[in-house]
Amino acid sequence: MSGAPGDLSPRLADLPAGIPCGAEGPIFREPWEAQAFAIVVALHQRGVFEWTEWAQYLSRAITQAQAAGDPDTGETYYRHWLDALERLVSDKGLAPPLALGALRQAWRVAAEVTPHGQPIQLAGGILAMSRRG
Repeated sequence: MSGAPGDLSPRLADLPAGIPCGAEGPIFREPWEAQAFAIVVALHQRGVFEWTEWAQYLSRAITQAQAAGDPDTGETYYRHWLDALERLVSDKGLAPPLALGALRQAWRVAAEVTPHGQPIQLAGGILAMSRRG
């Protein structure tokens, strides 16, 4: 993907089709979108999956969302990205489903108590607990 070892910034030509991009690269509306993007790129670079496999997961997530009434305006693109990531991680056994559920709930609670405009942070104990699965 990119040149230097450990560099997680992919070249535009290497990105899956459909990613909202500008001249400089992917466009993110929220910090969590960039984080979800970076996780997918890192997993791909570590050989966990090929882009074709990722495209299948993402396509499935988008199709299911549209069937459930998603208007497909582009604003929910990274929600589909995150859904696909969770399914892929679960299917490959990289994280137990209960750990994903615990993290999802922890993020929801943290977002609710975080003042608008401030970064959302999870408590270290929650992260450690979710890793035990």
